[in-house]
Amino acid sequence: MELNLSRPITYLITGGETTAATTPSTDDFTRLLKLISAAVAAGIYLIQLREKELSARVLYELTLRAVAFTQGSSTRLLVNDRADIAQAAGANGVHLTANSLSTEIVRRTTGSDFLIGVSTHSIGEACRARDEGADFAVFGPVFQTASKRNYGEPLGLKRLAEVTFALAPFPILALGGVTIDNAPDCLRAGAAGLAGIGLFHQSSDLQRVVSVVRAV
Repeated sequence: MELNLSRPITYLITGGETTAATTPSTDDFTRLLKLISAAVAAGIYLIQLREKELSARVLYELTLRAVAFTQGSSTRLLVNDRADIAQAAGANGVHLTANSLSTEIVRRTTGSDFLIGVSTHSIGEACRARDEGADFAVFGPVFQTASKRNYGEPLGLKRLAEVTFALAPFPILALGGVTIDNAPDCLRAGAAGLAGIGLFHQSSDLQRVVSVVRAV
């Protein structure tokens, strides 16, 4: 599936605050749906459901309800890792990690209309994602961020620029410590858009964030 690259891509990743005890009737489930609804209303282009602790049944229900918000809008919905649940619930695609099935296998089983994003941390991983049929790659962490400390030191803007230049026109999204203040630097480095949890965390602030990013 081809991405709309006419403006910087905004990619909201949910914060993974749900647990194995979450059900469709618990408050955390409701808060997540509220964020998704606000993101669609604000014009966020991509949303990833990154709720790794949910049971398959509850993740399917969450995806199904999120699809109801995104249908008829410009927002595309992806599910972290679980291409099977994404397809069953009618989501637009999947986001793959280092522990997921390969992009090549997922593409072969889902077809060309299924959106595939891939998390990458090096130019080699980004090249592999592109060559195996991904639609875009997320690259990071670009800046210091608590959620990405397991991946080592920040890669920085220089490395981001090297990857975007080497893979152009393949879309690379900046991830990791991205803020309103450093977003312009990421886009000047060649990023096709911005991905994050913290950047899009407050549902009441999403419209402002999207407006600022589009104005860069």
